[in-house]
Amino acid sequence: MRFRTIALASGALLTTTLLLAGCAQNGTGGGMPGMDHGATPMTTPSAGIGDFNSADEMFVTGMIPHHLQAIQMADLILGTDGVDPRVLDLAQQIKDAQGPEIETMTSWLAEWGIPYDDSTSQGMGGMDHGDGMLSEADLIALESATGIDATRLFLEGMIGHHQGAVRMAQSVIDNGQNPDVADLAQQILVGQTAEIATMQDLLGTL
Repeated sequence: MRFRTIALASGALLTTTLLLAGCAQNGTGGGMPGMDHGATPMTTPSAGIGDFNSADEMFVTGMIPHHLQAIQMADLILGTDGVDPRVLDLAQQIKDAQGPEIETMTSWLAEWGIPYDDSTSQGMGGMDHGDGMLSEADLIALESATGIDATRLFLEGMIGHHQGAVRMAQSVIDNGQNPDVADLAQQILVGQTAEIATMQDLLGTL
């Protein structure tokens, strides 16, 4: 199926990004050695890396697969016939914004010495389950639809997806420690709240 191919490609992109981030860390000679996070969520910072706590770690490891699915949804609608051009423009905007954010977050995990396996995080087991992630059945429905039906499914699905991301962002703003994570979370909160309003307006015109 097309969405399975996209998901595999997204996973390959993430793996490549993690490898590159790891290489960059090793090349500096000042990287943090591997650390055991089984018992202590708080980590002693190294210069230039900064403090982080369990809320920061949970946000980053949860938001990466969340963003990957948003890109998957965007790719599906971008490859669908008969979709409103305004929706296609928005899907491309979402894809262009979230790809670099994935790279940023994977680089943080490498700097923090946190091993990350995307295949174990797709279920978002550590999150609050208010994340707005689409099920496999939802993705199949989106892949199978065309025209106005696909447009509606995409908008409704992405609104819920964005609402989940906003909740995740607010949680780490309230409970996290790392200022860089807080800055990214604030950008996500503001940007995706605006996109939710845009998508709700577009739904009203269908």
